[in-house]
Amino acid sequence: MQGNIIDRKYPHLSRPLRLGNMVLRNRMISAPMSFPDIPGDGALTAPASAFYELRARGGAAAVTISECVVHPKTGKSHSAHIDIGAPGNMRGFALAANAICRQGAAAGLQLSHGGMYGGADSVDKSHLSGAMRYGPSDLTLPDGATVTEMPISLIQEVIGSFGRYAALAKQAGFNMLMIHAGHGWLLHQFLSPLYNFRKDEYGGSVEGRTRLLSEVLDSVRVAVGPDFPIELRMSGHEFTAGGYDVEGATEIAKLIENKIHLLHVSAGIFEGGFAIQHPSMFHERGRNVWLAAEIKKHVKVPIATVGGLSDPEMMEDIIASGKADVVVMARALLADPFLPSKICEGKDEEIVPCFRCFTCHAERMTSGLRRCAANPAIGREEENRHIPASPNPRKVLVAGGGPGGLMAALTAAKRGHSVLLCEKENELGGALRAERRVPFKSDLFKLTQKYAFLARLHGVEIRLGTEVTPELASGEKPDVLICAVGAEPIKPEIPGIGNANVVLASTLSEGGLKIGDIVAVIGGGLVGCEMGLHLAMEGKQVTIVESLPSLAPDANLRHRPILLTELDRIGVSRLTNTRCVRITDEGAFCVDELSAKESLVKADTIICAAGVSPRRGVVDALRDCAPIFMEVGDCNSPSNVVDATTRGYYAALNV
Repeated sequence: MQGNIIDRKYPHLSRPLRLGNMVLRNRMISAPMSFPDIPGDGALTAPASAFYELRARGGAAAVTISECVVHPKTGKSHSAHIDIGAPGNMRGFALAANAICRQGAAAGLQLSHGGMYGGADSVDKSHLSGAMRYGPSDLTLPDGATVTEMPISLIQEVIGSFGRYAALAKQAGFNMLMIHAGHGWLLHQFLSPLYNFRKDEYGGSVEGRTRLLSEVLDSVRVAVGPDFPIELRMSGHEFTAGGYDVEGATEIAKLIENKIHLLHVSAGIFEGGFAIQHPSMFHERGRNVWLAAEIKKHVKVPIATVGGLSDPEMMEDIIASGKADVVVMARALLADPFLPSKICEGKDEEIVPCFRCFTCHAERMTSGLRRCAANPAIGREEENRHIPASPNPRKVLVAGGGPGGLMAALTAAKRGHSVLLCEKENELGGALRAERRVPFKSDLFKLTQKYAFLARLHGVEIRLGTEVTPELASGEKPDVLICAVGAEPIKPEIPGIGNANVVLASTLSEGGLKIGDIVAVIGGGLVGCEMGLHLAMEGKQVTIVESLPSLAPDANLRHRPILLTELDRIGVSRLTNTRCVRITDEGAFCVDELSAKESLVKADTIICAAGVSPRRGVVDALRDCAPIFMEVGDCNSPSNVVDATTRGYYAALNV
């Protein structure tokens, strides 16, 4: 530091960027994320406004609200979409834009049209409306739905609608717009040779396929004025046979770059592209950055890149090396909305990582909620704007250093309580210790280490190798005891389960274990499948044995299909409707539940992943050791990380 000049740790990420008539305060943008609390009229609600404002308060340079369909009659690709054009909705949009801007961020609105996925719900097929679907050309979708070529008259109507909605957004106080031309929606469909077979001026050559996008951008520009920032989101590669590649995307970008202020390069199409657009834990972080870097070589407009980004060092290098001008994040800003501020302040060691479990996506499909396994305050931003200080600070004893116990300890300490956390083992992490040597799950184990770092930072005393017993509690005399002692592995009553060639899945990360080259995994739940995949990636020959008809039924709806695809890709064998009846030195003898036929699954090592059972005996022994007693996590009922962290968070709020 020289004088009053701060020597920033990440100077390129912290540097401002001018876009049109606006200056972004840094190079980190919050990607379009929808909030599931959408009423039938498409209004933006107060909880939604609070959701978006949190990202602005956390330091993002711009926050984009998703996803406003400009032509509701034909363009709704989900059963619920926000709609700034519906009567009475302007006020909610204006409040949201104001909430973002008052925190110093640019307020953006994403404008889109579902095209051939309109008139339906692309996520929940039970909401199919039966409305006619329009796309660039006549075709039949994989689900059997018929798509009708969009007539010129409707094309012109949609172009005008983009302009009308852009004008409404500016009127509401948004100072930036994103036009969605990627991921398989209407504008992308016209760009793509996979879908556009037109013979008129909107098809054929790359210029023809880009015409609709170009005219939409012209319509928007007329509506908002010459210097109003327009961001274009496009897929930099379709990753599908017959689709365009990065060279094709570059040609499109060169045709429209003079009409926009920021080119946001994503990837993939709708059909089968989810794990490309939202890189899973099985992909390297920043897997799509190369697309932005390649396109940037050929255009002058600033480039934004996206896709599993969260590591400050990686993102700083992206900007410093010229691969892109802006980094865009979604899931990372759910796990830690204050990531940009922490980077700008040089407090990156405090960033809570996203481990890409897809809870955020899956919960929207199942419960209709926005939740995050790493951050239990997500989705309840109105009530969790600040963690309230306790009017009556107390002494809190937490038994167990897994994710639930650590979250409880951290939150209680933030509220001003005196907190002691004791962990029976010599290492924190609870059940997640088993993940520390699994490459695609290592971020999950790191999450508990981050919680521990933050807990100590806020004054929590942590004692390792210390079991909470009635005697210890008697000596400490806590006002509150939060019990998070977890669960223990189930060892099914199978002859041979105690043999030397049997290893519990929960102990796989321990050093010194000898795992043979041929492995049988008994139990095809989430743990068994992920452990089987990990061993197969290490070169083992793996067979998963599961008594149920399918694997990983306990995995969430977004993670499960990706996990099963990885099992297929790596060549893991699976036996469903099959029960292990005995184990010998040869392997596992199993019975097919349908045919009653017995067979031998030869294996050097048997991995037992038969689930866990709550440590109820420990819980009951501690129940009367403090005036206030709470149970958190698997010791109450075996579940998952999101439930453990949520229960821990709210237990501490209730103290």
